[in-house]
Amino acid sequence: MAKQANLYSFPDVQSLAPALRAYVISCQEAGIARHGVFKVAVSGGSLPKTLAAALLSPPSSETDTVKWDKWEIFFADERAVPLEHEDSNYALLKAELLDKLPQEITQPTVHPIDTQYLDDAQELADQYEQVLVRSFASRDSVKLPIFDLLLLGCGPDGHTCSLFPGHDLLRETSAWVAPIEDSPKPPPRRVTLTLPVVTHAVRVAFVATGGGKKEIMKEIFESDSGLPCALVNEGTGERCSWFVDNAAVEGVSYPRRPFSL
Repeated sequence: MAKQANLYSFPDVQSLAPALRAYVISCQEAGIARHGVFKVAVSGGSLPKTLAAALLSPPSSETDTVKWDKWEIFFADERAVPLEHEDSNYALLKAELLDKLPQEITQPTVHPIDTQYLDDAQELADQYEQVLVRSFASRDSVKLPIFDLLLLGCGPDGHTCSLFPGHDLLRETSAWVAPIEDSPKPPPRRVTLTLPVVTHAVRVAFVATGGGKKEIMKEIFESDSGLPCALVNEGTGERCSWFVDNAAVEGVSYPRRPFSL
C-alpha cells in the first residue's frame, strides 16, 4: 500500500503553531545540510498569518532557531498585481511576517514576481520560471526544481496554489511556472507553480484551519475527488503533512497521527 499523507490535528491555531514551527525548522536544517540554504515556497490566504504565529516566537533552545539568513523564499503562486496591492501574496507575506523580523538580523532572500510583465501572464510566468532556473540550476540539467519545503493552503473548493479543480492547468507536465488568465477566484490573472513542481518537493505542508474547511476536507481525504489538494496528497504520500485544527477535520474519518519529528 502506498504511503499516505500525515494528518496532524490540534485543538486550535495556538497549539498548532509550535508543531508547525518544529516541522519547518526540521525542514530548514535538512535543506541547509543538503545545499547550504533553505529553499521554500509559500502561498497566500491565511497561511502567512499562521506562519508568523509559528516562526516569530522566541526560540526555546539552540536547536529551535529560525535561520532567516539561510532562507530563500519563493511564491507558490502570485496574482498579476503590483507588489503593494492588497491581492498580492508578496504584500501579505511582507505585512504578516517579513516586516516583523528583527531589523538587526540578516534578512531572508525573497523572490517576488517582476511587475513589469503584469499585462502579459505568459511572460510573467516565463520570467518567474527563469528565477527558478537561476536558483535551481540550468534547465538542461534539472528536469524540475526541488524545493526543500512548500507551505500551502487549501481553498474551500479544494484548490491549492492557483491550481483549481477541473482546470486544464492540472494537466501541465513540462512548465515549472504557468500562467492562468481565468482564475475562478479574483483576480483572474495569476501565475502558479505547476503540479509536477509541487509534487517534486522534498516536503509539502498544508495548513488548514476553521470549520469552514470540514466539508472540503472530507472530499480531499475520503473520496476519489481529483481535487488539486488530493492530487498533491497522491503525488507526495508521506512527504506531505497537514497541520489542521480540530474544527477543520470535524467528521473526517481519515486517521490523525500524533505529531512527532
